[in-house]
Amino acid sequence: MTMKITFIAADGTVTPVEVTAGESIMRAAVQNDVDGVIGECGGSMMCATCHCYVDDAWTDAVGPQEDGESDLLDCAASEVRASSRLSCQIKMRPELDGVVIHLPESQL
Repeated sequence: MTMKITFIAADGTVTPVEVTAGESIMRAAVQNDVDGVIGECGGSMMCATCHCYVDDAWTDAVGPQEDGESDLLDCAASEVRASSRLSCQIKMRPELDGVVIHLPESQL
């Protein structure tokens, strides 16, 4: 099943990508060369270079931070907000089809 994610960069650039169920938002961004997501640790939740902001309309569907996310987000290069998540910890599932993800100004 193919689903859509819309990435919105800090400068307003919109990048739509398609992903299959079960893939992380971080992996979808990296595989599609989305500027603004580095994913330095490959999704093992060891860095904060996949920091993102979940669009307000999608926060309930995405759900709360996973255990340990807030500790890593404390090391994020950009402002941490209530909508901040590590995109490696958000796995795509049918109810997230069309999710909108905003990217911070910097990951490093």
